[in-house]
Parts: sequence; structure tokens; C-alpha cells
Amino acid sequence: MSVRELVVLGTASQVPTRHRNHNGYLLRWDGQGLLFDPGEGTQRQMLRAGVAAHDLHRICVTHFHGDHSLGLAGVIQRINLDRVPHPVTAHYPASGEHFFDRLRYATAYRETVRLVQRPVAVDGELERSAAYVLEARKLSHPVESYGYRLVEPDARRMLPERLAAHGIAGPDVGRLQRLGELNGVTLDEVSERRPGQRFAFVMDTRLCDGVHALAEGADMLVIESTFLDEDVQLATDHGHLTAGQAARVAASAGVRHLVLTHFSQRYDDPTEFERQARAAGFTGELTIAKDLMRVPVPKRR
Repeated sequence: MSVRELVVLGTASQVPTRHRNHNGYLLRWDGQGLLFDPGEGTQRQMLRAGVAAHDLHRICVTHFHGDHSLGLAGVIQRINLDRVPHPVTAHYPASGEHFFDRLRYATAYRETVRLVQRPVAVDGELERSAAYVLEARKLSHPVESYGYRLVEPDARRMLPERLAAHGIAGPDVGRLQRLGELNGVTLDEVSERRPGQRFAFVMDTRLCDGVHALAEGADMLVIESTFLDEDVQLATDHGHLTAGQAARVAASAGVRHLVLTHFSQRYDDPTEFERQARAAGFTGELTIAKDLMRVPVPKRR
């Protein structure tokens, strides 16, 4: 059975709190697991959330600030300790390769798993498979940072009433899908386009073109909202977003489910982030992330 969900491992920004661990987000996409920004404590949060090392197929790091990357050492060693049977691919800004290497070899351990390093240097496509295309876009932060976007290819949805009208049933439906035409009936006549799902992950950044490009048409957008709107100057100065800014991006991009996260420890009331996001005009599904919650990716359109 296919599962598409976000498992939230941590939601704090620079300083963790009693209730918020440093960053960590696992996207379950059918049989694939993509781990984003494993901050300090991610390995323990995985245990608490029921996420195994065997679930990881890809690691995507947006940038090399500690709250987004210090968990790499433990996660990589756990992958090897548990002898994960498949290769694991790691993406991260190319300018921080020395940081990745230091974290990968922070202490002695036995390497048993093939870890493929594929650093990101420019905007564009990183990986293409039958299941999805993984893309990256540069963000605006004091250190080089990239956001990630997963795009499922469009498909066709068969329409039973049109199939019946043309007398197509049983194995002939599969033949038509494979061939594109059967007995003079084209696939377009008995089906409609089914848009592929889109997932976007945007961490530490000011507003920039990359933010809007990543968010465009996303079924789920996971985005930082470190500050509330009254602290917008602090957000700009430090390369971050406010709740209202993130929500306006989501509204203009047609996002279906907005997940706000990466909250500054200065705020005690998470409901204020929700209030400001709604006040900014976002009317879709909205989640204020909490550690260890699971958020389903919206069903296909």
C-alpha cells in the first residue's frame, strides 16, 4: 500500500526548547524515504517517531547551519550500523562539501552502506525517476542555501463511462493505456489528465524568486516561519520569513496544504502563527507543525 506523508521530527530554529527538537523531516513517498535537514537529535527523534534507518533512501540538506545538519553524523553512522541494504543519496550545497565530509567522518565507524554524495551547485533537476523528479532552487540566506521540490509526472485518469461507451473493458483497458490507441479509440477520448503531486521544502530564506518557484502549485509546502509579522525586520536581517510572508507565498502559488515550522524560541503561543497565516489570506489546509506529528500529503487533485 502506498503511503505519502510528512513525518515531523523537529520544528525548532536555532535553539531547541523543551517541546521542540532541532529540525528534521521525513517525507514518505510510496516506498521511498527522503530525510530533510537532520539537525541535532534526529536519530533519537526517528526512534520516537517509528522511523528506521532502512526507511531512508535520500538525504537533502538545505544549508550548513547546525540546526539543519548536525544530526548528519549520527544518521549516517546509524545507516551503516543497521546495514541498510540499498544505496543512500545525499544532496547538499556544493560550497559546504567540506562540512558534509567532516560530519560524515566525525568519528570512527565501519562503513557498510554505499552513500552517494551529489552536491547541488545550480538551480534545476537533481534526479529523475519513474516516480518523481527532484529539483533544487537557490534561496536567500547568509550562507548558501537550497530548497527542494519533488514533482510526480502527470498521468491519465481513465473514465469508466467513456470506456463503456466505446465497449472497452477488461484487459483491453491496459492495452489502450500502453498503446495509446485501440480499435480506432484514442487514450484521450476515454481519459483525462491527472496532475502529478508536488511537494516543496523551503527552509531558511528571505523572500526571493526561489521561494516562489518552489511553492508554485505545490500540494504540500513545508516552509519556515521563524518570526511573527511584527518582527519582519529581524526576519529580513537574519535571512528568514515571517508567518504572514510564508502564507502569502502559499496563497499566491495555489498551495493546497501549508505546513509552517522552524519557530523561534522567543514565541510561546503557536496559535499566533496560525492567526497571522489566515490574516495574510491563506485559505487552504494549514498545519502548525509539532514534533512527531504525521501529516498526510493531500490526495491527488
